[in-house]
Amino acid sequence: MIKVYLRKKIAPRIVNGHPWIYGNEVDRVAGTPEAGDLVEVHYSDGKFAGIGYINPKSQILVRLLTRKQEPVNEAFFFNKIRTAWEYRKKTGYTENCRLVFGEADYLPALIIDKFNDYFVIQTLSLGIDKWKPAIVKAINEIFTPKGIYERNDVPVRMLEGMEQQKGFLSAPFDTKILIQENGLKFEVDIENGQKTGYFLDQLDNRRAIQHIVKGAEVLGAFTYTGTFEIHAAHYGAKSVLGIDISEQAVAQANKNAALNGLEKIVEFKAMNAFDVLKDWGKEGKQYDVVMLDPPAFTKNRESIDKAVAGYKEINLRGMKLLRNGGFLVSSSCTNLVSPDLFLQTIDMAAKDARKKIRQVTFNAQAADHPIIWGMDNTNYLKFLIVEVSDK
Repeated sequence: MIKVYLRKKIAPRIVNGHPWIYGNEVDRVAGTPEAGDLVEVHYSDGKFAGIGYINPKSQILVRLLTRKQEPVNEAFFFNKIRTAWEYRKKTGYTENCRLVFGEADYLPALIIDKFNDYFVIQTLSLGIDKWKPAIVKAINEIFTPKGIYERNDVPVRMLEGMEQQKGFLSAPFDTKILIQENGLKFEVDIENGQKTGYFLDQLDNRRAIQHIVKGAEVLGAFTYTGTFEIHAAHYGAKSVLGIDISEQAVAQANKNAALNGLEKIVEFKAMNAFDVLKDWGKEGKQYDVVMLDPPAFTKNRESIDKAVAGYKEINLRGMKLLRNGGFLVSSSCTNLVSPDLFLQTIDMAAKDARKKIRQVTFNAQAADHPIIWGMDNTNYLKFLIVEVSDK
């Protein structure tokens, strides 16, 4: 196996367990590896650091798979996926869950989502993509699934020199799947929906709204397929309006509402949330609960300031639409905006809106997306409920 030697001065995160090794942290490579090959990584003094896969085309030169001197083969991936499944069973996430969450399950750049007996996978780097047959084999052996689908239609693969693609990794099946969550039914479009078709990471947070929405008039912005809004109706909201810019998402959201017999309480409309929040604030519209769950505002460090400004703006607008003593439910999935920075942004929005806020709850993603301390990319979701009142 080709050996990679690290420089003397490397980031402490590598020693402390982070699997990413950047090109400028490498002193030399003994040999000429091909992109995606397994390599042995050693510290500058020659001590063994781990085994990972290399890609000279990527900013992250090596991603470590193991810190042990062990064979990386089909059995390795079988054991890793089985261990990930045991964790989900122990923590209570079995029917629908993120089975493998990349670095947090010690399988960098691999995502596997489980929807009942169907699985959706993403192999987001060349090194892990080469092991796709072994990963599919492991899923088949552990679960005997009804179907496996890949959603590798993501731009990040191009940074690894790979093409975007999607399709069946099993016999073809109907890619619109019915799942149950918190006693509700949702149709998941794993072929054409965002990411892998459904946002499993908000599972617990959708339950967290159950008390604040009882008897309330609720507005939800950036609703996607309406999961928060349908939960609000289910938990006793008086009326719920959900808005999203995507006609396709709104159609699916209204279908999901009907699936649960809640179409008389919750309605979805295709509208630009940024414009609506601003215009309705000027018109003096008022709600008891406003829920904001926007997409990520940035994926690069250069535009963090713009992302923060965007979060501040929509949260300020959301607060202005609340009746005195109402509740703001706000989420951010932008990995580069830290939990502390997110809370500071909400605080700034409240000050500019001349509102007092009182925190009800502040959560991360569901536990099937575990957080590894020191790996910031695993601690990405911020979910906040605050009571908002006049000063």
